[in-house]
Amino acid sequence: MKNFKPALVTFFTIFIAVLNSGAQDRPAAPAARPQMRAPARIISPEIHPDNKVTFRLYARNATTVVVTGEWQSGFGASEAMVKNDTGLFSLTVGPLKPELYGYSFIVDGVTAIDPNNVLVRRDGARYQNFFIVPGPESDLYIHKHDVPHGNVSKVWYKSSVLGMERRMYVYTPAGYETGKGKYPVFYLLHGAGGDEDAWTNMGRAAQILDNLIAQGKAKPMIVVMTNGNANQAGAQNEVPPVPAQDMQSLEAYQRYAGKFEEHLVKDVKPYIEKNYRVLTGRDNTAIAGLSMGGAHTQTITFDNPGMFGYIGVFSMGLMNLRQRDQNVEELEKERESKLIALQKSGYKLYWIGCGKDDFLYQSVVNFRNFLDKHNFKYFYRESTGGHTWANWRIYLSEFAPLLFK
Repeated sequence: MKNFKPALVTFFTIFIAVLNSGAQDRPAAPAARPQMRAPARIISPEIHPDNKVTFRLYARNATTVVVTGEWQSGFGASEAMVKNDTGLFSLTVGPLKPELYGYSFIVDGVTAIDPNNVLVRRDGARYQNFFIVPGPESDLYIHKHDVPHGNVSKVWYKSSVLGMERRMYVYTPAGYETGKGKYPVFYLLHGAGGDEDAWTNMGRAAQILDNLIAQGKAKPMIVVMTNGNANQAGAQNEVPPVPAQDMQSLEAYQRYAGKFEEHLVKDVKPYIEKNYRVLTGRDNTAIAGLSMGGAHTQTITFDNPGMFGYIGVFSMGLMNLRQRDQNVEELEKERESKLIALQKSGYKLYWIGCGKDDFLYQSVVNFRNFLDKHNFKYFYRESTGGHTWANWRIYLSEFAPLLFK
């Protein structure tokens, strides 16, 4: 045992020497590549005090990211974001005027929402983020904690005309649930591609009505928002097509042409008057619609003179009189006779709004010429911009205060 310790030392000395010699023969390990890490917190969009807006997206494997938004001019317009060495893309735009703006990212050619923005809206099958640049022009669109709020209910009702159960949204003003008073009714219709969710989701109708009523600029009212697609029971992101897939075909649309208008008068209006505390009669009933809903509004009011005292047509000049086999002369006579009947019905307000860049602008000009030819009284609001929700929110904000006065 006397020689054990020196022998053990000698063994370890030789072992370490062998290891060192082997390490010298091996090539050096490559240096570790720096890791791209996302920032701890990404703010997007960031609205600056000067109304400039910065967008950010962490996408280290992406090559290109662009932003497409409603402040841009021209169809398909976009702006490229810049990528830094950590993989963060960013872009600052503006300053932007106070307004609500929708936007999307396009990542390597694929449209995507901003994962750092919880504000998302749906327009038919399309989803977008949005933000609001604060200011006087956008003040009505903001949810305010110090303002009494109405309620928006999703209401199912039976339609005998369409042969199905359908869904609509009904806005009741603050105080309706706890009071006993009766209210006038405003039927508010969406455009093509939309559904019963469009005016609350895209149009901010509840916020606009809450704020106008709280400011004393509009009378408390019930607002009914239906699904204008006669072949649908409700918004397709929640309600499956019924009763069969052919309900979504072109043939189905043709089969149901004109049925929505009939069902609003025969199904929706009686349901509201039976189940809600409402003031009835022409002077307590209003209707307005945008685009396709504007055509619905024209048809309903032309076919039912004296039913609606307040009528609004937003971004629509073509009158859908459900002509099929009529010639031009017959159609013109029908238009004239219905216009004269509406003229004699004692309506309170006929309000038309359209943007200068709207693709339906000329049709609105033609419609106004037709009304002028027959000395039909109306109010016309011409705005900048095109066939957009930015205009339709403005029209609602200006039309609602004129109702039931």
